Amino acid sequence: MKLKYKRVLLKLSGEFIGGKQKFGIDHDVLTSLAEEIKSIKKHKVELAIVVGGGNIFRGVPASQSGMDRSTGDYMGMLATVINALAIQDSLEKAGLFCRVLSAIEMFAIAEPYIRRRAIRHMEKGRVVVFAGGTGNPYFTTDTTAALRAAEINADLVLKATKVDGIYTEDPVKNSKARRYKKVKYLQVLNKRLKVMDSTAVSLCMDNEIPIIVLDLTKRGNIERALSGKPAGTLVVKE
Repeated sequence: MKLKYKRVLLKLSGEFIGGKQKFGIDHDVLTSLAEEIKSIKKHKVELAIVVGGGNIFRGVPASQSGMDRSTGDYMGMLATVINALAIQDSLEKAGLFCRVLSAIEMFAIAEPYIRRRAIRHMEKGRVVVFAGGTGNPYFTTDTTAALRAAEINADLVLKATKVDGIYTEDPVKNSKARRYKKVKYLQVLNKRLKVMDSTAVSLCMDNEIPIIVLDLTKRGNIERALSGKPAGTLVVKE
């Protein structure tokens, strides 16, 4: 299979890790994810992953309930470390080499985030999981994904969801909502389409990193996307 994208950043939400319950860690989901990743690694794809922590803790709702925003965000970052370790475990059980790099230093369980080290791991064929968000409050893991993608010179950001792309409206609320096959960054920003937050989309736009939003629950979707075949919605400059 000829790949269109060689170095890829995969963005996973915490809710995806939580499975149908949307909280905690669903080991069946992780096993399925590991098999999907194993199928693309045989094509020598350099892969990095950014994972959210919403299945364990979300900082914004906590701050709306009275918690200090920075404290809530730091707690959310710690939740991403838990998810990153779970992903590492599932990948290693599938026979893949994996390293967790955290923006918040935790020497006992993860390597500190160092850009050059991350790139070197990927060049050696290891899957890199970025944990701890950006290491700063007030930034989402979507923004982390865009930032890390730019830092490692990724060819593509894959935004994994349980929906098969970006729609004109919420397809759950409106059955007549139309799915975009291709959409521009500015359309996403101007129409406030729910893809990634505006900071993340702007970062990708400024660095001309395409985004593909796809349904990760559909087997083989990642492989189709990386080979340039239709899979979800493509977000590009033109």
